[in-house]
Amino acid sequence: MSAASGAGARAAFLDLAPAAGAAGAVRLPGSKSISNRALLLAALAAGETALGGVLESDDTARMLEALRALGVAWTRHGDGEYVVDGAGGAFPVRAAELFLGNAGTAFRPLTAVLALCGGTYRLAGVPRMHERPIGDLVDALRALGAKVAYEGRDGFPPIAIRPAAGAAAESVTVRGDVSSQFLSALLMALPLAGVPVTVAVAGELVSRPYVEITLDLMRRFGVAPGRSGWSRFTVPAGAGYRAPGRLEVEGDASSASYFLAAGAIGGGPVRVEGVDGSSIQGDVRFIEVLRAMGAAVTLGEGWIEASGRPPLRPLDADLNHIPDAAMTAAVLALFADGPSTIRNVASWRVKETDRLAAMATELRKVGAAVEEGTDYLRIAPPPQLRPATIATYDDHRMAMCFSLVALGGVPVRIEDPECVAKTFPEYFRAFAQLVRT
Repeated sequence: MSAASGAGARAAFLDLAPAAGAAGAVRLPGSKSISNRALLLAALAAGETALGGVLESDDTARMLEALRALGVAWTRHGDGEYVVDGAGGAFPVRAAELFLGNAGTAFRPLTAVLALCGGTYRLAGVPRMHERPIGDLVDALRALGAKVAYEGRDGFPPIAIRPAAGAAAESVTVRGDVSSQFLSALLMALPLAGVPVTVAVAGELVSRPYVEITLDLMRRFGVAPGRSGWSRFTVPAGAGYRAPGRLEVEGDASSASYFLAAGAIGGGPVRVEGVDGSSIQGDVRFIEVLRAMGAAVTLGEGWIEASGRPPLRPLDADLNHIPDAAMTAAVLALFADGPSTIRNVASWRVKETDRLAAMATELRKVGAAVEEGTDYLRIAPPPQLRPATIATYDDHRMAMCFSLVALGGVPVRIEDPECVAKTFPEYFRAFAQLVRT
């Protein structure tokens, strides 16, 4: 494994040597989805919360910076250990400008919370964040009575928030078919509304397991929304977050998918530690993909293990419920003995990059025949993988999932490898410890 960069700059690329197999164990970093939700709820709660296992990454750094700027005191007590002194409601600082990078798990929830805080705020990010839609969330917040304005293109950040007069409406509708983060953001913010609020979901709710994470954490902080299936949610009047004392963040199930996939195509066994079958994260269901493709998967308390060898069985599956791990499944399709189809992943188009287009482009580079639909990819593996230089589009998951191509016995160059800092700064080091050349 070798990298090249200019002095003081991010590495331009990382060369991965052809790998003959993979085996070993890796301790997972904390879940990004749980970490940023837990930090925000701890900041809104009455009392002090000790959080263990918090992910150390760009995304959580943006959330922590924002919370401090909003008047929330927190202290760090070692890697992943934080104590947050909650505000017990709306943030004490009522005027702030926040830069949130490309952290959707910070931008969307903070937009909703700040819209109900009665202050003046500006939220901005990197250029790609300004291309990621937020209009459905803003429409719902405006229907509640919030004052949110776009500073650039309608429907997209950056945004400005102004104090709103009067009580919040008691019902609101939000679209569910673009991003589940809009519903999650609303639910987390609604205890600040001061009235009971019912949220109706229009259309199919995508990525439902991420909403389950939101509901689970809200309950741990003392607020239990009512629900009717996936179409209607109610946050009761007088609901307020209370510190749970201590909360441990699970290992990241999305990150687990790369290592488990390495075990499935590299012989294995590869064990991931910090997450197991009882996880509240939807991406733990990636093990169903592995088993469907013929890999052996074993689960224990606090760990999951996978092993296998190509050729894998082709996959034809709706992976709307695991959109992040679905990218790993698309790369696994390169090791199958026939075409695979990854379905119902239109949400890929509004992530860190247009992942449908990006995956199709990069899979073709290594020799696959790819059909790109509006919400699906059909991937026919080549007889022999080709060496390639993989563009990563400043998208951490592109870099991580395409590292698996090296297990096909070909060299792979990963451009801008440090983009993995968004969620897993040590990814390539951990990967190198598992593979053998």
